[in-house]
Amino acid sequence: MDIQIKKKKGFRKKHYGYIALCLLVLFVGYQFVFVTSISTYRIERDKVSIAKVTDGKFDDYITINGNVAPITTIFMDAYEGGRVSEKMIEEGATVKKGDIILKLENMNLYEKIMASESNLALKQNDLRSTKLTFDTRQVEGKRSLATAKTDLQRLKRNFTQNKSLYKEELISKEKYLLSKEDYELALEQFNIIKLQKDNDDNLRTTSLSGLDTDLNRMRKTLAMVYKRLDYLNVRAPADGQLGFLDAEIGQNISQGQRIGQINVLTNFKIEANIDEHYIERVKRELQGVLERNGTNYFLRLRKVYPEVRNGKFKVDLVFMNDKPETIRTGQSYNLKLKLGESSDAILLPKGSFFHSTGGQWIFVLNPDGNEAVKRNIRVGKQNSKYYEVLEGLEPREKVIISNYDSFGDVEKIILK
Repeated sequence: MDIQIKKKKGFRKKHYGYIALCLLVLFVGYQFVFVTSISTYRIERDKVSIAKVTDGKFDDYITINGNVAPITTIFMDAYEGGRVSEKMIEEGATVKKGDIILKLENMNLYEKIMASESNLALKQNDLRSTKLTFDTRQVEGKRSLATAKTDLQRLKRNFTQNKSLYKEELISKEKYLLSKEDYELALEQFNIIKLQKDNDDNLRTTSLSGLDTDLNRMRKTLAMVYKRLDYLNVRAPADGQLGFLDAEIGQNISQGQRIGQINVLTNFKIEANIDEHYIERVKRELQGVLERNGTNYFLRLRKVYPEVRNGKFKVDLVFMNDKPETIRTGQSYNLKLKLGESSDAILLPKGSFFHSTGGQWIFVLNPDGNEAVKRNIRVGKQNSKYYEVLEGLEPREKVIISNYDSFGDVEKIILK
């Protein structure tokens, strides 16, 4: 009878071999899935731009392009509308303040002037007639007052005498009463005439004053109409150059219409557009440098326009001292605008990679230079040549700075 042999429980030596083999298989699988699955892009070396990270002085400036413009531009708007009858000066000519540039004609304005002159003449005639009437009434009033005063004095004297005689019973009571009544009547008439004369004098003063006021107002109105007539001669508002003139003979110009501009050429300014990235750092009184034929010309930022258009904002710069002798309106210049002081920094050359990454990451080459791996970085300020590196790169490392759009979302680039 066979004896049943019991299997020993627990791990044997061969089991340890099986476990090691499984671990090896798992490790190889992990390497295959997770390591070799890193997305890779292959490209020829000469199709990318490679730059070296360095350390040095970071000059905090930006390079901007600006156009020369007159220091002041004065726009000419038509004070009075009319038809262009004569063009005295052409565009580009130098003018003096008060020079006639255009002559306009306006028939409606001429009719208004004639009507105003006619009304003024009528008003002057009315004033003369009124003055003559008041003068006549004044003379008559003085004559009547003088007569009444003489009669009053005579009757008063007669009444006084009769009063004394009546007390002595030398005249009759009837004669005394008649003299008293005549005196009282004369006194009443004198007061009436005097009151009438005073009223006439007051009326004369008030009426003539009102007429004089009306007459002066009409004279001022006529003077304003004459001034409007003078506005038909479009004159230069200042010394300078006639920049443009939008008017031709026979053209009808509306009141308030812009017809030209005068460029004041006593000095110049440079108008430039700056990327909105710098809007928080660009302020008035910053200094700029313009290099021309080996000479530096210094400028001061005079005005920052608040409006942003198409990702840019506008600034005006003026020369602090000298300016190029050959400077002309419309010329284009490149200049450096200093935003801050120079400082020691890690410098990354500028490249088009920034448009793809926003400066948040970059491809860094290995020491052999045959591969580049994606790495997160942080940049600070920038000028026309370099970015200031704050984190993620070290001096002497090499990076790819050309455009990344064709790379997609790869993590590694192999250079062939």
